[in-house]
Amino acid sequence: MAGPGRHFLQIPGPTNVPDRILRAINRPTMDHRGAEFAEFALKLLDRTRSIFKCSGPVFIFPTSGTGAWEAALSNTLSPGDKVLMYETGHFASLWKSMAAHLGLEPVFIEGDWRSGIDPSKIANQLKQDTAHAIKAVCVVHGETSTGCTSSIKDVSDVLRDGGHPALLMVDVVSSLATADFRQDEWNVDVAIGGSQKGLMLPPGLGFNAVSERALEISKSTHMNTGFFDWNEMVGPNSQGFFPYTPATNLFYGLSEAIDMLHEEGLDQVFSRHQRHGEATRRAVSAWGLENVCLKPQYYSSTLTAVMMPDGHSGDAFRKIVVETYNMSLGSGLAKLADKIFRIGHLGDFNDLMLMGTLSGVEMGLERAGVPHHRGGVQAALDYLSADT
Repeated sequence: MAGPGRHFLQIPGPTNVPDRILRAINRPTMDHRGAEFAEFALKLLDRTRSIFKCSGPVFIFPTSGTGAWEAALSNTLSPGDKVLMYETGHFASLWKSMAAHLGLEPVFIEGDWRSGIDPSKIANQLKQDTAHAIKAVCVVHGETSTGCTSSIKDVSDVLRDGGHPALLMVDVVSSLATADFRQDEWNVDVAIGGSQKGLMLPPGLGFNAVSERALEISKSTHMNTGFFDWNEMVGPNSQGFFPYTPATNLFYGLSEAIDMLHEEGLDQVFSRHQRHGEATRRAVSAWGLENVCLKPQYYSSTLTAVMMPDGHSGDAFRKIVVETYNMSLGSGLAKLADKIFRIGHLGDFNDLMLMGTLSGVEMGLERAGVPHHRGGVQAALDYLSADT
């Protein structure tokens, strides 16, 4: 981007990569077959568990979250298996399409893209499945396309209380290290993550955090998989190695990111994200605009999706903002294309960065001629100033 000053990257991921992580990545690549790397990787794999709050293995692939979706499905299921999925937005819909492409049979609970998961609807589906044909329940924790977050504990309770044996798989791509997630405590069998959001890294790492039950099931499934095969990872990982060339320099960055998260404290990280989410929603309300997410119980601490007034283009507004103020906002996806814009407030982010972001939005609304009330920035500032 031309012009003075830094570019404001306020999309909901990839996020701004902090200097500490950039410096960690910017070092000579070590021999990924050597003893030094093995020692480093063993510690890194173990430390990564602390972010997922899990005791089972975490497999790290040089891929995006989409590849991590495929890894989760292909290791635990066989062609023709039924999987229960819930339409919370664009990414839940894409995961469902992948399941169908892999030869699975998705049972899709339709949603309105403006709320999170209603656990009672999952309970009703599982209650009808007396033959236990549904082998997995696949849900998205934080739906990046809508700014809605679902209670994974409530979904887990439905499975546990109903005694259904289906695996629970959770997409935590945008919620990992931005919102509380407890894999072991919530009985999640597979958590699917990515590097480019709360972990503050560039894109390029996909994660499967796996329960012992899921790992055992993976030994008897019948879906063809090679690159993403967990069982090809177990042996090498136990020695600090990988069955292919890993993304070595991103591993350096991941190690630094884990240091940063623990230095701040995960609870404080979550609190910071919640605080910035609330400040942003107060700005949106003061502008007289509408949050895509309709119910407070589903509000995201990762991003805020904002409805455009009738007759106004979200893409045209975003174009004016980036060209005038050098700030990128997230676009609307699929059903919400051109109808919304999304404000990312996640990762390496503080109060002053948020105020700069909201100032850019308010100035952009004025410049683009979008109907609104002034004062959103002040509403956020009042909240942040009082909540110290």
